[in-house]
Amino acid sequence: MSKTKSKFVCQNCGSISPKWLGKCPDCGEWNSYVEEIDVKSEKPKSLNIGGDSKPLRLKEVAFDREERFSTKIKELDIVLGGGIVRGSLILVGGDPGIGKSTLLLQVANNIAMQGKVVLYVSGEESVKQTKLRAQRLEVESESIFIVAENNIERIKFHVEQLKPDILIVDSIQTVYNQEVVSAPGSVSQVREATNQFMNIAKKFGVCTFLVGHVTKQGAIAGPKILEHMVDTVLYFEGEGHNLFRILRSVKNRFGSTNEIGVFEMTSRGLIEVDNPSKIFLSNSDTQSPGSIVVPALEGTRTVLVEMQCLVSHTNYNLPRRMAIGIDYNKLVLLTAVLEKKVGMTLYEQDIYLNVVGGVTIDEPSADLAIVMAVASSHRDIVVPKDMIIFGEVGLTGEIRAVNQAQQRINEAAKMGFKKAIIPHSNLEGLTRPEDFTVIGLKHINDMLKYFL
Repeated sequence: MSKTKSKFVCQNCGSISPKWLGKCPDCGEWNSYVEEIDVKSEKPKSLNIGGDSKPLRLKEVAFDREERFSTKIKELDIVLGGGIVRGSLILVGGDPGIGKSTLLLQVANNIAMQGKVVLYVSGEESVKQTKLRAQRLEVESESIFIVAENNIERIKFHVEQLKPDILIVDSIQTVYNQEVVSAPGSVSQVREATNQFMNIAKKFGVCTFLVGHVTKQGAIAGPKILEHMVDTVLYFEGEGHNLFRILRSVKNRFGSTNEIGVFEMTSRGLIEVDNPSKIFLSNSDTQSPGSIVVPALEGTRTVLVEMQCLVSHTNYNLPRRMAIGIDYNKLVLLTAVLEKKVGMTLYEQDIYLNVVGGVTIDEPSADLAIVMAVASSHRDIVVPKDMIIFGEVGLTGEIRAVNQAQQRINEAAKMGFKKAIIPHSNLEGLTRPEDFTVIGLKHINDMLKYFL
């Protein structure tokens, strides 16, 4: 016997309520509750994904180093932590048309060229539509199998028959389970489908890629538990008018997080960018006030990005503060430090700050560059084009040490920079590259005196 039960589920966070609510009490989303009917068996299903469920001592667990294989795309391998781990479950999210399907089709071709079997499950396109895109990308490997299917049971049947090394599902929001009485893409269907694919990945050792839709806020659609169930979460970022795409890792059980890979979208698919710093730096031969280069850490790699600031007199009682690529509160805080500790009059000035290339910097090492960018634009100070600036700034105006100072300077020297302003505390044990000048400062007043 089975019991039929009606409930209301928030499509944003997965919160369950016995009645309809206008506003979700957990996530605050309005009009997000949808009625769903679950048909549950009286006997719960076993979720044994590790074989024998007998408890073992930790010392008795036999462990072999995880088996990885390369995607032959260097930038993607960096983001994944060195390659694909067998049996892992990877979620790839991004805006429509950003390049998720294109990248995974290229990955399928590279993996198949290594003699491995790939099963591509298309839930949104027909087989012929996928074939057209494959022809444009010159994907012709005989080890790639494609099927247009949405039923999770049929997909499991194909996996059991084909025994692929890689399974690609495009997308998870289109897959449904007949036992769950709700529409595809609903919270219940997405949760159930992800759970089924997790069992497939662990049971058969199949590396599974799931493509996920995103909401208007840029988060992956569906309950937050979706990201907790998978091993790796990748986000594709980029503007529609910009040819460059950034693949960011926000969760990785088999490698470091916050890694990024940079790609360029072309007519033949995505091409990896070996030196991301080049696309984030200005190609102009002249330097203008308000332009600063800061070496930012993205995971384990250093990326040189240009920060531009414009300070102009306001015509209104309340001056504007706008920040793109930097936390707005960080800009307001550092502006207050400049006013209090340096005596710079900024309460009558509009301040606009932008990080070139669409990069988002959320580490404290950019504080000193923000301070110098605002001061440079306000007082028309031109910072040399071959200089980088980094360091954390405290509320008293002191310049505090940051991590990986040596790595930042080495990357700058590789790109042709000759000077660096860094915290004085980072000078100890620092190795200076040849023909490279390093200036250590203790307070933001010292930095302004250096340029004046």
